[in-house]
Amino acid sequence: MNAPDSAPNDDVPPDRAPREEAPPAAAGGAAAVPDPRPAPGAADSGSGGGDGGGKAGRAGKAGIAPPSWLAMAFLLPALVLLGFLVVYPIVYSVIRSLLDASGDSFAGLDNYTGIFKGHDNLVSVRNTVVWVLVAPTVVTIVGLLFAVLTERVRWATAFKLVVFMPMAISFLASGVIFRLVYQQDPDKGVANAVMVSVHDMFAPGEAYPGAGPRAGSNQPVRADGGAVVTTAAVGPGQTALLPLLRVKPEDLPKGAGPAVKPPAARPGEVNGAVWFDFTKGGGGAPNAPNAGESALPGVRVEAVKDGKVVAKATTASDGTFRLKKVPGPVTVRLPKDNFTAAYGGAEWLGGTLITPAIIVSYLWVWSGFAMVLIAAGLAAIPRDALEAARVDGATEWQVFRRVTIPLLAPVLVVVLVTLVINVLKVFDLVFIIGGGDPNASVLALQMWTESFGGGNDPGAGSAISVLLFLLVVPAMLFNIRRLRQERA
Repeated sequence: MNAPDSAPNDDVPPDRAPREEAPPAAAGGAAAVPDPRPAPGAADSGSGGGDGGGKAGRAGKAGIAPPSWLAMAFLLPALVLLGFLVVYPIVYSVIRSLLDASGDSFAGLDNYTGIFKGHDNLVSVRNTVVWVLVAPTVVTIVGLLFAVLTERVRWATAFKLVVFMPMAISFLASGVIFRLVYQQDPDKGVANAVMVSVHDMFAPGEAYPGAGPRAGSNQPVRADGGAVVTTAAVGPGQTALLPLLRVKPEDLPKGAGPAVKPPAARPGEVNGAVWFDFTKGGGGAPNAPNAGESALPGVRVEAVKDGKVVAKATTASDGTFRLKKVPGPVTVRLPKDNFTAAYGGAEWLGGTLITPAIIVSYLWVWSGFAMVLIAAGLAAIPRDALEAARVDGATEWQVFRRVTIPLLAPVLVVVLVTLVINVLKVFDLVFIIGGGDPNASVLALQMWTESFGGGNDPGAGSAISVLLFLLVVPAMLFNIRRLRQERA
């Protein structure tokens, strides 16, 4: 009897046993694969179903964030302080700028138009324009050079530290330092001490301002247009004595020795001596070196023949000189520059140089700031671009001008604009170094002068402050926009 068809076939090998029928294929032709993700709301089924679980999750997240009233409560003290220190002064300054000096009468725009009237105000406007055009540009260029050059030296960190160090000094202290640097006296001012030292290297000699010959027609020397010349001609082999009076003790150099009689002249030469013909306590023969009289070293001596200088010499520490190769009788002359004031350097704090001098001090303070920011920008430049330019045959100058500068342009603009904002507000350096000189005044200092420094016109000072605010705001907005674009 045959077994029913539904009975299993024991003779079929295990590997050939009938398999369970696969589910129908998907529309794309592949078998449907179960989705491992849980159904919506499955994970929250224990919390009352899918919809109820989603609401609970959102409620939990909302509970983490503080309510808006609590955030405002924490911000309120800062907002009040900000309004008291920033908003209120701005509003008050705008209102005060429309009133007169006493604050009782409405002045309209008179205070604003007055900024561009009067000598002191116009000088302040002119100097502010010079500051804005020169100082930020020079500081940015110097900072760029420092940042680029320090990348190629081992001691770059130490150099950057030294250059940036003035930023740690207050502007008041920096002003005091440069006030001393620019002192007129070379014994006190470093700038003039350097200038005098360099000048004396190329123009040696001493100066005896006010010195001159003894009056009288029978004297060996006489005055001639500020110079001192011998009365009679002196020929080769002769000696010329040139006594002087009215020499100030402070003008005598430390190395001056006692006056001596010059030695006999050699053939073709003229010997002589220049000394202070005054004996302390009286006595001594005039027009001759005496004991106790001082020689005058460093005096420039010329031999003049037919209006031309044929020989030159300078007196030694004992006041003697020797003119060589003298062609016949000559007139021995002491040029007038021997009797003018000695070179004392430049008048840094005068009307002409005071603004450039203060800008130099500003450069000393802020070049480190520019260098650090530009160095950070240099570090972010991809080296591949620089190396590719060098491989293509570009020189270092071409790499710097056509690759480095364009890639650094955003950083340079930010540094330049930041310095412009700072320059518009510069006050400390101008006030300390300038010492109240109107030739050095800028708008920020003029604002202080009008309001508190003796002008007694708060209305005019407020008008200047509002003008500065209006000049600074566009630069600040430009900087903020630039930074946001870089972040984006």
